[in-house]
Amino acid sequence: MTRRSLLALPGLLLAGRALGQASGPLPVVASFSILGDMTARIGGDRITLRVIAGADVDSHGFQPRPSDVAALRDARLVIRNGLGFDGWMDRLVRAAGFRGPVATATQGITPRAMAAHAHGHDHGGAGRRQSHSVGPRTVPDPHAWQDLRLGQDYLRAIAAALVAADPAGEPTYRRNAEAFAARLATLDTWVRDQVATVPEARRRVVTSHDAFGYLGAAYGIEFLAPQGVSTEAEPSAAEVARLIRQIRDQRITAVFMENMANPATLRRIAAEARVTLGGRLYADALSGPAGPAPDYEAMFRHNLGLLVPAMRGAA
Repeated sequence: MTRRSLLALPGLLLAGRALGQASGPLPVVASFSILGDMTARIGGDRITLRVIAGADVDSHGFQPRPSDVAALRDARLVIRNGLGFDGWMDRLVRAAGFRGPVATATQGITPRAMAAHAHGHDHGGAGRRQSHSVGPRTVPDPHAWQDLRLGQDYLRAIAAALVAADPAGEPTYRRNAEAFAARLATLDTWVRDQVATVPEARRRVVTSHDAFGYLGAAYGIEFLAPQGVSTEAEPSAAEVARLIRQIRDQRITAVFMENMANPATLRRIAAEARVTLGGRLYADALSGPAGPAPDYEAMFRHNLGLLVPAMRGAA
């Protein structure tokens, strides 16, 4: 082999390695199940996907496992929600030594402000979570996917991240994202039509924790919750008593648990307010494949199918 051939060999090897990477699926990690569903539908068979906090898993207090660290080491793109929802993902990225791109699906979304009367959060980035009273201060509401129009913003952010990581897949990612966005626009119209069948005075719902603020703001429903932004927060006795009085005084008939929240407080509220729990809503996590909310669109249809009759008082 000539000296010129030897000098060219490293470049040929690098080119072959790059070609091999381009020809295989893009390894992607998403922080939780709703993001995972969006990413899978946009990525299609051009990606392999690992979802860290899966179906029926509470992302607020999630504790990553050693296998999750290994998944990040093999990834070429990480997608998180942001706005404080999945802060544990930042620690996981550091623990794995991940140096690739980390995309934030809420990038560019102006968040709602929500009361932070009691919320769980990290102190000093050490993974120690504490819940305590912080008075009337507000925090960003991270549950932006509960507004289907903002859900379309999620799709655009995810598609852009996939294109940046795999430029050759741009036509596929753009086409899939546009098709998904069109379905969400149709679903958004359906949700508005369903809510319109409920008199405005009846559009009040009690849920386990404050996860439906965007849905309420987008579709004209008032959501009340004994917990704050985090499912780890514990409401005070005064807050519980106030909510019970409100349910009685306003004759609220829509009272629901969520799929991954502790039901004890809400069961007590329902019993003392003399109302019947209306079923199980999906807020922060999808159900498993055999459940009623295995994907993002099914989650909305399931939730509205419970909410609308309950608000009418027909449940």
